[in-house]
Amino acid sequence: MGTLVRDLRYALRAFAKSPGFTAAAILSLAIGIGANTAIFSITSALLLRPLPYKNADRLVILWNSSPGLGIPRDWFSTAQYFDIKNNHHGLEQVALAIGGNYNLTGDGEPERVGIIRVTSNLLPMLGAQPAQGRLFTPDDDRVGGPNVAILSYGMWARRYGSIPNMIGRTITINSHPYEVVGIMPKGFSLPREVLPTLYGAEQSDIFLPIPMPPDAADVRGHEDYNILGKLRPGVSLQQARAEMDTITAHLRLSHPEVYPANGNLTFVILPLLEQVVGNVRHTLWLLLAAVTCVLLIACVNVANLLLSRAMGRRREIAVRTAVGASAGRIIRQLLTESVLLAICGGLLGVLLAFISIHWARVLGPQSVPRLNEIGIRGDTLFFTLLISVASGILFGLAPALRIARLDLLKVLKDSDRGSAGGSAMWGRGNNLRRLLVIAELAISVVVLIAAGLLLRSFIRLQHVSPGFNPSNVLTFELTMTGDKYKDSQFVLASYHQLWERLESLPGAVSAGGISSLPLSAMFAWGPITVEGRIPPPGEKFINADERITSGHYFEAMQIPLLKGRLFNDHDTPDSPRVLLVDEYMAQQLWPNQDPLGKRISLGDLASKPEWATVVGVVGRIKQDTLDTDSRMALYMPQSQFISRIMNVVLRTNTDPASLASAVNHELHELDHDLPVYRLLTMQERIAVSLARRRFSTILLGVFAGLALALAAIGIYGVMAYLVNQGTRELGIRMALGATQSTILGLVVKQSMKLALFGIGVGVLAAFIFSRLMSGLLFGVTSTDPATFAATAVLLVVVALIASYIPARRAARIDPMISLRSE
Repeated sequence: MGTLVRDLRYALRAFAKSPGFTAAAILSLAIGIGANTAIFSITSALLLRPLPYKNADRLVILWNSSPGLGIPRDWFSTAQYFDIKNNHHGLEQVALAIGGNYNLTGDGEPERVGIIRVTSNLLPMLGAQPAQGRLFTPDDDRVGGPNVAILSYGMWARRYGSIPNMIGRTITINSHPYEVVGIMPKGFSLPREVLPTLYGAEQSDIFLPIPMPPDAADVRGHEDYNILGKLRPGVSLQQARAEMDTITAHLRLSHPEVYPANGNLTFVILPLLEQVVGNVRHTLWLLLAAVTCVLLIACVNVANLLLSRAMGRRREIAVRTAVGASAGRIIRQLLTESVLLAICGGLLGVLLAFISIHWARVLGPQSVPRLNEIGIRGDTLFFTLLISVASGILFGLAPALRIARLDLLKVLKDSDRGSAGGSAMWGRGNNLRRLLVIAELAISVVVLIAAGLLLRSFIRLQHVSPGFNPSNVLTFELTMTGDKYKDSQFVLASYHQLWERLESLPGAVSAGGISSLPLSAMFAWGPITVEGRIPPPGEKFINADERITSGHYFEAMQIPLLKGRLFNDHDTPDSPRVLLVDEYMAQQLWPNQDPLGKRISLGDLASKPEWATVVGVVGRIKQDTLDTDSRMALYMPQSQFISRIMNVVLRTNTDPASLASAVNHELHELDHDLPVYRLLTMQERIAVSLARRRFSTILLGVFAGLALALAAIGIYGVMAYLVNQGTRELGIRMALGATQSTILGLVVKQSMKLALFGIGVGVLAAFIFSRLMSGLLFGVTSTDPATFAATAVLLVVVALIASYIPARRAARIDPMISLRSE
């Protein structure tokens, strides 16, 4: 211990004598360690830390899948819930939920809130206990029971000011009274990332029970429900999936009219944590790889700095060796210095990580799961300590071994006659430095190419046409519920009045509505039957997206009419039913035929057909995401297919956001109890749909920029050291007639040899490893020639600039002064 203390004191005195070296080394390490700490804290929060529920490792979410019908993920019917509950023995519990956004009125302005309806066992299954009141009981699950509600802690605090007498109070949801029987504890939530409800509740503001009618076990339509489950102790995921496959195989045989053979019905079981982080896992691993590369480059830079410093301490080391210090003692001293440097860099890196995480939480998109749980915790600090010590050993070992192998007699002789006896400027004695420069350039190329591929992919995605014009469009969501809107004709009249009000606003062009707004996580599909179409064997129906429209929706979104007509005032509840289809549906169902006049019935072959005639064909749009193609889609007029929930779109000839207050006023005039919900421009909605990709691209771009900067510093540092070491050699060359341009060219040439070799190695490595990120790209191959070429050119330019500065200094050496000094 005493020896270690002496080593630390000696290291601190040595660092104090070289403040420039110390600052450069610590800052380089802080950048690499800080980036690793920040990304590890994100990875820990998302992948390593369990969800905040009891027995979270046993919690699963189920999905209804029919890949043969083009439905990879769907919700469940109540009959399917009972099929699983009664027949799956590997699940200890199964709970049902359905969510949506409801109107909350009274006690202030009307508000649109997230409602989750749950069976009475769901909250206890998650280990939840109320902060006040009680949870739901089995009596609350029955039809005809009292209307009761449980508030989230946030809703109680925000809407009701945390009043102490909330239990027993009545609140109004969708014009119906509910008695508050419980308040959840602070910190408990069931967000959309955990429970992706069909109707889009982002947060669980209020919980309501699900009254189960007596025939619920027989209702196989209305697949609108989520199912959560809990594995029995000792039951593996594979065993649970195998048992579920048996259940779905039985359902396909017993209900072929509902689950046709071509659909290949499957109930998918996913760990709940996988549900939360599944689609960001690959991005996280990519970012972890990137910051590891940044740390490696930082270590290479510090190793070069230590090599330069160690070579300047040759006489000191030689004298210590001459008076009896062993090679092991010298190596231990040098490693102590390098580890101390790394720990100082780690401390500064933690500070940088704190700042980075703060801005990541502020600027990060809401679509990043568990964003609020990201922070510096004990496991993160342990990781930082670990990589700091490992980094210190990594970058300190090579200089320590190199200096420990010095020829004692040669060093002392060389020091007596100056630096002339040192390694030649381009001699083998500097091969280690050159190898380190090649390594950091190769690593930089890999990171830059990865960032370039993501950037080009993101740019390609931004230029994808969504099939409509998002400019100058204001959107919001609206639900007309309650006793006032029980009459469908009154609903239609109210929406008609709303379109007129909105189109009368200054700057308004056209207004309308749709049940599922594009690129807003809204979708609805169902089975259809096509008149005259002969289905192949085993097919009972085909699926299509179903969207209800009203007003001048197509004009407001500028979705082109390709054939026929749009809906008009003649399409009434009493007139023959009509439909519009998109061009993809027309091509799929009636290739080389005129789709106008064709008839479609909503429902499968077993149901009684209610035919609707195709009167128009419109353009195909991007419904789910910009990087995926939508299913074939049909549009129905609200006048014939009543819907109380609509997404309103308003096209303007001015900034649409400037009409937000006017829209709120008109809606308040129409009905002061109707809240405007998610008032966004269409371009903002598209930006939200791209937010996660944008965030990961920016992060990787930042890391690539750090890698590039560190690599440039590394090239400059090595070349500056070689020029300084080769002062005598350069002086001799100039004394023998070499010109300044010759010396400049010599230094730049040697530098560019290293750079080109390092870039070549990096391009080869990127060609191999970039294939691992194919799933993250859009419109760009993992070996995109343009990205590879641009990265190589960029590194060449940076290397040229970094080597030119020391080369210029070398060209200005005065041979008389350099030879006299030697």
